Amino acid sequence: MRVLLLVLMILFFLSLPLTSQVRAVVPSHSQANSVSSPAVDSGDYVYVSAQGARRADGSMPSTFAEQCRQALDNVKAVVVAAGLSTDHVVYTQIYLQDISKYAEMDRIFGAFFPKVPPARAVLGVAGIPDSPIQISAVAVHDISERRAVSPQNYKFQGSASPGVLTRDLLFISSTPGSDPATGKVPEDPAAQVDLALDHFTDVVKAAGLELRNVVFVNPYLTSAIPMRVMNERYARRFEFGNTPARATIEVSSLADGAHIEYTGVAVRDLAQRKAVRPKNMPPSPTASPCVFAGNILYCSAKSGFIPGPHGGVYTSTTAIQLRQTMRNLLDNLEEADMGFTDVISTTVYLDNLEDRKDFDEVYGEYFGPVLPARTVVQQIAPADRKPDKDGHYPDLEQVSLIAVRKPHGQ
Repeated sequence: MRVLLLVLMILFFLSLPLTSQVRAVVPSHSQANSVSSPAVDSGDYVYVSAQGARRADGSMPSTFAEQCRQALDNVKAVVVAAGLSTDHVVYTQIYLQDISKYAEMDRIFGAFFPKVPPARAVLGVAGIPDSPIQISAVAVHDISERRAVSPQNYKFQGSASPGVLTRDLLFISSTPGSDPATGKVPEDPAAQVDLALDHFTDVVKAAGLELRNVVFVNPYLTSAIPMRVMNERYARRFEFGNTPARATIEVSSLADGAHIEYTGVAVRDLAQRKAVRPKNMPPSPTASPCVFAGNILYCSAKSGFIPGPHGGVYTSTTAIQLRQTMRNLLDNLEEADMGFTDVISTTVYLDNLEDRKDFDEVYGEYFGPVLPARTVVQQIAPADRKPDKDGHYPDLEQVSLIAVRKPHGQ
């Protein structure tokens, strides 16, 4: 009887999710940071903060090629500090201040990941902290089921994999709104949106999944795509009220003259997917506040928008807007029976990088003891910080996040 009880206890503990092992990953060369960790190991995945091009001694390489290699080397150093290798990297986000460097970056990226390259999104942005390039990443511990996914007769632009499957998730590279055969971008914005969504769907289906498996989407678009058009075409593809979480980000430029692209994550087992919506929020045709993929919670980007009948942004300072943003994010986390201590990764979009110090003073009040991995970027030129006729100010910051639900008792 005692032997049977011991066996059952061992099986129970082996079955516990690895999320109980959430920890910060800090390479020996990393300098202290009061608001983020170089990476967070959630037990199943490692989330790597955006890495710039500075060497360990603080110097900056002189050429873009050297800067690109150094940023990739910095990602590698963090992944290695987690006990993994570049073979474990399944997804990357690359931010470029000069999109014309895309081809050069792509060649270097392909040489850096010669076996099974990760999925990838590449964005041209207005500002990056202290570097002309930065790269964030996700790595998986268990690579036994890791494989690249590519639709048949699909000509993918670049050296990344169109999709990468793991044991439980599919990571989807950005799919541009251009003709896959010719690379031509249609003049009609709606046609561009449809092409991008068609390509996105093709990758999902090549993995044996459907759009209803998708848990998070980043639509990246330039000012050439009206938001109304993008939302109308997008809403046709997903179930009303059960859409993926979403962070819709206007950027300065995209590769190869595209004006829109989609990237995202899907869960392989639909039973592990669950949308989360606070009771005071109506269903949306375009985004769920948060969506679970097993124990991982993907949350839509939030700003300092005050909800309600007279909703809007009513302050012109980044710090005060951020406090409302954190309140909005907490509403979603609490609906999932979670809090800020469960957050393992954030992406911060600032209207102006000069506001970063003010932003960080407020942001740092909310997290710990394990500080989330983090990416900070200024995606477009600063807005005019004047109120409109209704007293509404422009968004000066947005934050999206990923959290991991710990087992009961943790």
